[in-house]
Amino acid sequence: MLKVEGLNAGYGAVNILWDISIQVADGQVTAILGSNGAGKTTMVRAITGMLKPSSGSVLFNGSELAKKSSRYILDQGIVQVPEGRQLFTEMTVLENLEMGAFSKQTKAHFQENLKRAYQWFPKLEERAKQAAGTLSGGEQQMVAVARALIGMPKLLILDEPSLGLAPNIVDDILNVASTMAREEGISVLLVEQDITKALACADRGYVIENGRIALEGAASELEANEHVKKAYLGI
Repeated sequence: MLKVEGLNAGYGAVNILWDISIQVADGQVTAILGSNGAGKTTMVRAITGMLKPSSGSVLFNGSELAKKSSRYILDQGIVQVPEGRQLFTEMTVLENLEMGAFSKQTKAHFQENLKRAYQWFPKLEERAKQAAGTLSGGEQQMVAVARALIGMPKLLILDEPSLGLAPNIVDDILNVASTMAREEGISVLLVEQDITKALACADRGYVIENGRIALEGAASELEANEHVKKAYLGI
């Protein structure tokens, strides 16, 4: 599905990512873990075309995406739920969800995907005519995830979905993501600081420290790793 090799990227003369290599398999949840400032969001921006890498390869289903436009990458089936949600707060919930149907195909399947979105997050149907900016933070995150899933992604990128949310809301969102991966074959790239919750729903994970991959392995292996326990889990 997604194969990143030797990715280097940064801002101006400042390099942030150093030879990043990761893989995301079909129908699996892969977690990118690390503290604030480790380079996680920079990596996502490089994968999605919002930041042009200085070198390296980003292959998606065999096609090279490095230095392609964000729209081209979106059209390939990579859909992101950005950090901070980035909703249109004065628009209704329904209008925000309609923004997820960005292509001819997704527009054609909007109504059926809208029904599925309401099944994933029943509160959104109750709030359909309500301005998105009046929702709670958790409900807004539900809108952002549902909007992305209405875009019929092949790869769903969740960038820091737990920030500022109650643990039960985070659990609901991650349960939807893992269910979509398991039952519908959507691959998920989960970028998280909350390592405990991320590893609980992930199949595989990578730990980024100072812009480099420090550790990688199955989620169970990372949970048992002494460095992860001491540095991130407080054990």
